[in-house]
Amino acid sequence: MPDATSAAPVASHEGTIPPAFFNLCFVLVVVTASYFPAALFTHWWIYNPDGLGIPTDFVNVWAAGKLALAGQPAQAWDWDIQKQVELALLKQDFDGYFAWHYPPPFLFIASLLAHFPYAVAFIGWASVSMLPYLAVMRAIVARPFGLMLAIAIPAAFNNILVGQNGFLTAALIGGTLYLMPVRPILAGICLGLLSYKPQYGLLFPLVLVAAAQWTAFVSAAIVAVSMALASWLAFGSESWQAFFHWMPMFSQAFLTEGKAPWFKLQSIFALVRYFGGTEQLAWLFQWTLTAIVAAVLVMMWRSKVP
Repeated sequence: MPDATSAAPVASHEGTIPPAFFNLCFVLVVVTASYFPAALFTHWWIYNPDGLGIPTDFVNVWAAGKLALAGQPAQAWDWDIQKQVELALLKQDFDGYFAWHYPPPFLFIASLLAHFPYAVAFIGWASVSMLPYLAVMRAIVARPFGLMLAIAIPAAFNNILVGQNGFLTAALIGGTLYLMPVRPILAGICLGLLSYKPQYGLLFPLVLVAAAQWTAFVSAAIVAVSMALASWLAFGSESWQAFFHWMPMFSQAFLTEGKAPWFKLQSIFALVRYFGGTEQLAWLFQWTLTAIVAAVLVMMWRSKVP
């Protein structure tokens, strides 16, 4: 018989979280959990001490939803009209634009949130979208510590601060990868829902084909097409026309003219531009890296790597 006493310390060691790391995560969780209630009541989050709305990313979601509820969903992609709705909400001017550049299916969430007052929608969006993110992190880490780790990640703090959709995106990506070996249909549903951020549709199909995950591939395609069809029925063909009409302008503004600070774009393209490189050089680096990453992913997913 194997010696159980000799195996026990190994299992115990593998299951142990380093105390320093655990304590760091605990401190970060306490900071996050205490900061936002305090910032809300002292008017340093959502609204400032003068009662004016603080410009953050979430304002474009609420404003787009408001236009959709008013029967004008296609106007959400018009920078100037969108900003007028945002200015009316925040009651103060701000530099630049918080433009709406998501495909029409995301208007379902935006219009739902716009039914509520801005602060309620902001807090509700951060709270509700956090739930699937916490569930996926708990599943991946396979222990309750996953919940602490999920909140301790500094990006989680920033996501709550500006009302971004990072929790939902992370939950769908993590859910896709976690469920793929055991529940491929559910994995495909997660991936199909992720089509609200179509830039993630570049590499996922490659790895699904490489791994012969046809069930996940087909279910993802069905969900994505169904969402597109539902949004077409709900918001009209004009919304899709506006989306495709404004996309080249968004690309021109962000990638050519640098309207958004380069440090906000997590890509080698933005890194090259940040250090003064030309757009052509940045694209050369970007497509080279993209090709390398795609090739490595295909080889990994075709291999025996767990």
